[in-house]
Amino acid sequence: MVDFTNGRDADTPDELWWLEHPSVYTLGQAGKSSHILNPMGIPVVQTDRGGQVTWHGPGQVVVYTLVDLRRKTYGVRGMVERLEGAVVDTLAELGIDAAARRDAPGVYVHNKKIAALGLRVRKGCTYHGLSLNIDSDTAPWSGINPCGFEGLGVTRVVDEVAALPAGLEFDRNGTITTLLQALQTRLCS
Repeated sequence: MVDFTNGRDADTPDELWWLEHPSVYTLGQAGKSSHILNPMGIPVVQTDRGGQVTWHGPGQVVVYTLVDLRRKTYGVRGMVERLEGAVVDTLAELGIDAAARRDAPGVYVHNKKIAALGLRVRKGCTYHGLSLNIDSDTAPWSGINPCGFEGLGVTRVVDEVAALPAGLEFDRNGTITTLLQALQTRLCS
């Protein structure tokens, strides 16, 4: 991401990179090691994104948003709102009522965090992005204060779909596809 961002010029197209990491805790620029309660043998990596501590791992889709804000009509706050909006749109497609919070970036369902955000802007271009908990292990969350908030609950798409009326099925790949389409729609407006 850093090499891509440093090598960009005015004509470099924006990109979305999506993946799943092996299990890892990441500390953002504001990260305090005191928010790591019990690393449980999971590696801790310092990163240059915004935010505090979070966990990434299998079952959680991470989308790196490599966007040149100089070409957009929105700034960093608008970028954050578009990322959060894309997650809210994705979850709405599944029948899940979710919302962003101005005081704590990310997306929440019943006051539990389902998606985290952390950006970095260099030369007017963003990198890092968002993570959406789809069907990940929940144990690693107990080892940290997610995003620096003591006692913050975390949830997953699979659990929220299971709590909906019978007849709805969870489609992991469909959820990822819907998220990527929502991001493209939101970021291109």
